[in-house]
Amino acid sequence: MATAPKIVALTAGGPHAWIMINTLRERFGDFPVIREEGESQSTLWRRRRKLLGPLTVASMQAARIPIKLTSQGSQDTIARLIAREKLEPEPRSGTNLIEVPSVNSDQCRAALKSLDPKAVFVVSTRMISKKTLASIDAPFINYHSGINPAYRGMFGGYFALANGEPEHFGATVHLVDQGVDTGDILYQSRLRPEPEDNFHTYLWRMAAGSRDIVVRAMEDALTGSLRPHKVDLPSKQYFAPTLGGYLWSGFSRGVW
Repeated sequence: MATAPKIVALTAGGPHAWIMINTLRERFGDFPVIREEGESQSTLWRRRRKLLGPLTVASMQAARIPIKLTSQGSQDTIARLIAREKLEPEPRSGTNLIEVPSVNSDQCRAALKSLDPKAVFVVSTRMISKKTLASIDAPFINYHSGINPAYRGMFGGYFALANGEPEHFGATVHLVDQGVDTGDILYQSRLRPEPEDNFHTYLWRMAAGSRDIVVRAMEDALTGSLRPHKVDLPSKQYFAPTLGGYLWSGFSRGVW
């Protein structure tokens, strides 16, 4: 009878997700990766309109134009970071991928039950339902590109800099609950962006500097020594920059 894997990963994919998964494979060996289909852009923006209102969402969509214009040179910065830090932003050959429509689907829960891991690593997925979290007796541990609870949601590194709080440029590894990045914290990284960084490179910079806390959290999970705790910071969820906010932080703080 085959031995159950100690770790399973849940992800929708993406460069920073594979950087973390490949880092864990380097430390723990091969393990299965359950990959969900990403949400469509239309679904994402429809949900935001319902939550934030049409004017705010229209401003967020308009901000995508100047954000795209600031991408010049970003690929060179990313390429240098990949080479210097030996990042692996793509799935390795031979990765055991299990495709499911959603982390909240019956197919995903069946795969988790069949694999019966000791810990589940989560990176870049939609919110995980209570039913999925309760489907196996194992901690779900998420990598988040932002300092919780102050920078929950999306683009935490960018918003920390835009708000004039560079001390909160970093990432969090935390337990998953039913909120948006509200689970108890395991580890956090505090990092420093480089002058050439911008909206397009912050996620890469944080991933490169946060691999150690992901490994430490999963080591703790496998040895039964997790020490979740709270962090005394105001809690706020972020979505995407608005047009006015992006231009203001760019011109006033040089944060693009």
